[in-house]
Amino acid sequence: MSTISHAHRPGNSRQPYGQRLWCPRCRTDQHLAIDAIEQPSPPEQELVEVSYTCVGCDFLYAHAATVAQAAAILNRPGPARTPGILQFGGAYIHCGEPMHTAGSDEHSIYAPMSTEQSSEPVLDVYLRTRVLKCSCGFQMEIPD
Repeated sequence: MSTISHAHRPGNSRQPYGQRLWCPRCRTDQHLAIDAIEQPSPPEQELVEVSYTCVGCDFLYAHAATVAQAAAILNRPGPARTPGILQFGGAYIHCGEPMHTAGSDEHSIYAPMSTEQSSEPVLDVYLRTRVLKCSCGFQMEIPD
């Protein structure tokens, strides 16, 4: 995983400068699949934090890039590079559209380690989740 420490060009230039979305192992950007796009902290005009995977060599990268650099990968013509979920800020996108909340649930994270009865009471720990659904029928649960 790589990061950059200087998000702007040197000098007093106001144009944003992000690191190129690129796989140094494959020496191409042709196999990249963007996994998440987030706002950098602190926010910077026209820059986003991008995490992406090279499906050619299965390496993960994350760093600042310009909106235009991320859009160039996302807007390539042809079929989707990889079926999956794109996290864009607080939204999750599947099939090219935002997923909607279809409910919530609560799950115990306790799993018995043995089939033998224990004389000591076990404290349950619960995790609240949100169920997200796509119009194609795909759904997933995420921690709430």
